[in-house]
Amino acid sequence: MKILFMGTPEFTLPSLEKLYYSNHKLVGVVTGHDKPVGRGLKLKPTPVKRMAQKWNIPILTPEKLTDEFFIEQLKQLSADLFVVVAFRILPVPVFTIPRLGTINLHASLLPKYRGAAPINWAIINGEKETGVTTFFIEEKVDTGEWILQQKAPIGKEETAGELHVRLSELGANLLLETVDLIEAGKAPRIRQKGEVTTAPKIKKETCRIDWTQDCVSIFNLIRGLSPFPRAFTIYNGGEFKILRSKIFTLKPVDNAVPGEIVSVEKDRILVATGKGILSITEVQPENRRPMTTSDYLRGHRLLKGEKFN
Repeated sequence: MKILFMGTPEFTLPSLEKLYYSNHKLVGVVTGHDKPVGRGLKLKPTPVKRMAQKWNIPILTPEKLTDEFFIEQLKQLSADLFVVVAFRILPVPVFTIPRLGTINLHASLLPKYRGAAPINWAIINGEKETGVTTFFIEEKVDTGEWILQQKAPIGKEETAGELHVRLSELGANLLLETVDLIEAGKAPRIRQKGEVTTAPKIKKETCRIDWTQDCVSIFNLIRGLSPFPRAFTIYNGGEFKILRSKIFTLKPVDNAVPGEIVSVEKDRILVATGKGILSITEVQPENRRPMTTSDYLRGHRLLKGEKFN
């Protein structure tokens, strides 16, 4: 079966690789434009483009998905199926091109966490379980008929980055199974049912820690935003990012206000919250690289009674 793949970030690579080494034929890849990175602003291709170049697969990087020339290019590739993993919202004239339709791999158990950041929000909200879903794309985002789903537990201290890696591999296997079922004419089409929740794009204001919240909520926010875009607080007038933490105690703190440093130890900073104390174990000061708290404290002096805002 001839397949056109659409995707951009690292999450998509296991899926792309599975399809490339399968019995199916990749006739093209659609991905984002090269972006300037680093101090020299050197153009860097997307992870998907780099992999496609290695295999000499035709690559399309459209500015607008509604562009008539782009749509004509897609038609000329004569793909039987479009496969989408972590890409942009497709217009109707695009996802209706292939004879077998267009499918998407989504990193949640739909209809929970429809949207751009399902992995982050599942952890931020303290979920114990998530998973991956393949479905046929329809006009409304993430609402199409299920094909397959697979559940996955979320570890008690697992970060978004760690879960991202696990789900990318789990999703790749599910995607290949889905494609094989479609080719055989055996793919189920099941209307989504259950509680609908959303997972919108993470905004800057979401990342700022509100120390008046309870210890568990802040702990979940930090791991749900690690390693990117990272939770932060304000210290000495600058952004102080926190990448890892632990719950020290859930008991209320006497004589300490939320955000107040209650103890500075060799490898951790203990901070009062609205309920309980949080232990900070990995940080990133403004304009510095991420580091363990012990490394940070070797060169910086924090005092009991100082406050994060």
